[in-house]
Amino acid sequence: MRNFRGSKRLRRGSVTLKDGIGLVFPQNTSVEKERPADSRQIEAKQNEVVTVKTVPVRLGSRSYEIEIGTNLLGRVVKRLACLAAGRQVVVVTDENVSSTYADPLLSSLRESGFTPLLAVVPPGESSKSLSIASGLFDQMIHSNADRRTVVIALGGGVVGDLAGFVAATYARGVSFYQIPTTLLAMVDSSVGGKVGIDHPLAKNMIGAFHQPIGVTCDIDLLASLPDRQYRCGLAEVVKYGVIMDPIFFEMIETSIDAINQRDPLVVATMVARCCELKAQVVEEDEFETTGRRAILNYGHTFAHAFETAADYEKVQHGEAVAMGMICAARLAERLGRIDGQINHRQRALWKSLQLPTVVPSWLLEEDLIASMRKDKKSLAGRLRFVLPTRLGHVSIVEDVDESLVQEVMRECSQSP
Repeated sequence: MRNFRGSKRLRRGSVTLKDGIGLVFPQNTSVEKERPADSRQIEAKQNEVVTVKTVPVRLGSRSYEIEIGTNLLGRVVKRLACLAAGRQVVVVTDENVSSTYADPLLSSLRESGFTPLLAVVPPGESSKSLSIASGLFDQMIHSNADRRTVVIALGGGVVGDLAGFVAATYARGVSFYQIPTTLLAMVDSSVGGKVGIDHPLAKNMIGAFHQPIGVTCDIDLLASLPDRQYRCGLAEVVKYGVIMDPIFFEMIETSIDAINQRDPLVVATMVARCCELKAQVVEEDEFETTGRRAILNYGHTFAHAFETAADYEKVQHGEAVAMGMICAARLAERLGRIDGQINHRQRALWKSLQLPTVVPSWLLEEDLIASMRKDKKSLAGRLRFVLPTRLGHVSIVEDVDESLVQEVMRECSQSP
């Protein structure tokens, strides 16, 4: 059985795991077991850099690199100095992240000759709205931001989506840089250039494709991440195994203790592999014109309906994705596309990773089918689902009978 720690080759220096999962460590360095808990520790450790992996996203003139490792926050300014056209920067973050990570970043920016503006928004999905975006536009106009201004997203998926949307639309488009602070954002939303805000009737319905100029995934920034948020990110991690990489799925299954303990080397390895897989898909279908990129939405048709029914508050995105993946696998099973083994293994992982294994019955009181018809992946109101054909492969299925979808959700609201 494979796992993230099992290989004798997993050591300092140049390391390559099986099946292309690569790690690169500078010689005579090590990954710190203790992650910084506050900004003073971050400032003290800025020179102790360990780069685990650099993942390129090859998109011609829109290409960029994702840097993954520990103690990387201090390197952001150096990267920005090479990438940015101007020296005015707008740092968008939320109230939870600002108190811990904004000050050291702002100090580094000022010391390097940048003029930063800090824009702090309320935490949570409700900030992905036109009203919050309009407030950011106001601040940028008042500060005389121009087309050379760079927007930095310092936060989780909500901040990244919001800041990216603002960057894509302000002055018809300015550069932006991603510094994700949640596991979910590191492995999913910070990569690929999808940015946007929610509409009261549908999630992520207003947005654009706008690639960042760079991404820094500093594993140390996960130190302040609440346990529930960490586990939400694990749902997206497991998704990559189901849709593209069965060996990666197996490695997750055999590394549960290290994952639950947030072992920094294991977490960095997971993030790197997820970024490699997503970069591959984005390179093949950046603008969702061929259907290839749609595989990343496995479980999401159900998940977005659950989130809408929960007013984007009672259910976290990762929890909704976990439930959505169970529903999608069960739907595939009912359609005769797979046997029950995939869903059994998914449920076992959710239990081990402390994620939902059933759909709460109160969610089924809402008109979930109506929400699914409004989902951006539907065509003319007809439902489309990404469903597994085997572990490591999925395909798009259209025109699924709505009554069967209802039956599947009821089945998934009961304990197996």
